Amino acid sequence: MAQIALSGQLTCATAQDASIVLQYLPDHIALSRAEPGCLAFNVIQTAPLVWQVDEVFLDQAAFDAHQTRTRASAWFRATSHIPRSFTLSQA
Repeated sequence: MAQIALSGQLTCATAQDASIVLQYLPDHIALSRAEPGCLAFNVIQTAPLVWQVDEVFLDQAAFDAHQTRTRASAWFRATSHIPRSFTLSQA
């Protein structure tokens, strides 16, 4: 069983988008970390409009469940227009 890791950046175009991220991020992090199979979930602001995202899930099923939950969340509704650049890998 291979762990699934996601790493990359979420990059806002405007200060208004950054404000939206800051508003919704705490709940998104808390809900993600509480998911079964979430081994690590870190989102750190590295510049005024950029966040580094690093996630590790136990397996593909746990990652898929996270993606499904996220797509139905207030976080996704509020931030889906913000560009993301992620890579996935198996460990």
